[in-house]
Amino acid sequence: MLTLSSAIMAMAWLGHLKYKEDLSFMMASLFAWLLVLPEYLLNVSAIRWGVGVYQPSEMAAMNLSSGIVFIALVSHFFLGEELTTQKYIGFGLMIVAMILIAESKPSEIIDKKEL
Repeated sequence: MLTLSSAIMAMAWLGHLKYKEDLSFMMASLFAWLLVLPEYLLNVSAIRWGVGVYQPSEMAAMNLSSGIVFIALVSHFFLGEELTTQKYIGFGLMIVAMILIAESKPSEIIDKKEL
């Protein structure tokens, strides 16, 4: 759900730029807000359901990191932006950071499992 939420948000943030000459600011804003409303439902639902499995900071890190990765994907595939090797490395590091944050467990949980 967070991944889909991030994909929708990236389209809301950047999708209107492809039609910058055809859409007025007000139409672009309306387009973005129509995309954001279902995105908020997905985001809030995912976070509420996921907090039992992940900590809130882990959920936020996954959401923000996946959002940035989707910004890169939308920029490249929808808007035609060139992704350089440096950008690929940077986005790869974000994915690694997201995995490290999601896999971190509080020390009290680890201590209990060892007993």
